[in-house]
Amino acid sequence: MTHPSITERLAEPEPARESGRRKIAWAREHMPIMTAVRAEFADAEPLEGEVVAMAMHVEAKTAVLAEVLAEAGAEVAITGCNPLSTHDDVSAALDAVDGITSYAEHDVDDDAYYAAIEATIDHGPTVTVDDGGDLVMAIHEDHPALLTSILGGCEETTTGVHRLRAMDEDGELEYPMFAVNDTPMKRLFDNVHGTGEATLSNIAMTTNLSWASKTVVVAGYGYCGRGVAKKAAGQNAHVVVTEVEPRRALEAHMEGYEVCPMTEAAAKGDVFVTTTGNRDVIVAEHFERMSDGAVLANAGHFNVEIDLDGLADLAESRRAVRDGVEEFRMPDGRRINVLADGRLVNLASPVAMGHPVEVMDQSFGVQAVTVRELVEHADDYGPGVHEVPDHLDREVAETKLAAEGVEIDELTPEQTDYVDSWQHGT
Repeated sequence: MTHPSITERLAEPEPARESGRRKIAWAREHMPIMTAVRAEFADAEPLEGEVVAMAMHVEAKTAVLAEVLAEAGAEVAITGCNPLSTHDDVSAALDAVDGITSYAEHDVDDDAYYAAIEATIDHGPTVTVDDGGDLVMAIHEDHPALLTSILGGCEETTTGVHRLRAMDEDGELEYPMFAVNDTPMKRLFDNVHGTGEATLSNIAMTTNLSWASKTVVVAGYGYCGRGVAKKAAGQNAHVVVTEVEPRRALEAHMEGYEVCPMTEAAAKGDVFVTTTGNRDVIVAEHFERMSDGAVLANAGHFNVEIDLDGLADLAESRRAVRDGVEEFRMPDGRRINVLADGRLVNLASPVAMGHPVEVMDQSFGVQAVTVRELVEHADDYGPGVHEVPDHLDREVAETKLAAEGVEIDELTPEQTDYVDSWQHGT
């Protein structure tokens, strides 16, 4: 089946390409890790002859990663991992690059979304780069013949890694996948600072409301939840955390946040942010307790954390009140506002730009070196979920420190011997 690329579907591709190239150029200027990786990859071409299929949030930072992989010698086919997160101008600019075909388009329906994933698979990938697991799932479910020719892949986000681990535990994951989300250079920065800053900034830009004095309910206290809570508290909001895991709840409590079940938090919150990656986090019983004007946003992954169908059933009317804001009016007159159709607010709202450039430089640096690792050392990894080798994560961190002009100490041989030995006493 022939799938048209973004260029074939846009009415005016040339102006879009020019706009997209400006965005990509700005991102590249602030991505020193990817600049260093690009120089290495362009010279050595470690991906020569490989086909990389990508399902990612197609915006400027992701475009830099795609271009670096193409410059490393790969044929790249890319599409979106969220119907609302694609920047069409960036997608068009990518599609004009030699070695890259982009099928990503903004605001497509489910059929078009999955057709675009199929289009990337039709290229016959040898490596997959995923954000959320949809690409890997589609290959396993509908294209089993490809499983023997795929060297491996890497997964960007928490939800995707959870899905892959579930596949692995059931014995259904047929090729090696690197859990990029779980490596320190990803989770300590992308999830905390990236999700935290991008979520709050996009909610503020979408609503034009202040954080000061508001009560912000953060559902989930994993790394993303910690970032949202930390940044909200830093802007003078009162933060309430809801959790199902006792140790994370205790951690939030010890950090000074109020901790309670969602049934209690629902009556307290002005703004609700879900970060769990799970479904039905905010449901009918919670909507019924919310105050007039409550704002609901999702910073997890798929648009299942807020029960939008349940909210629609309760509401007597709904309408768009701002770009990216839909108001649901309850029979008693209360208004509940949902941002970005319940999808990732930092990527799917009308003004969304995703995580800060510097943060994604680190995450995509890890993605790039893990793709190289899969190609160069494919025989070292069997089917299943693998941690990113620590030396690769350190390589990315060292590149970043060098770019920032930051020097650090090194262990002496004596210190290394001391910490690595069990024979030294106190």
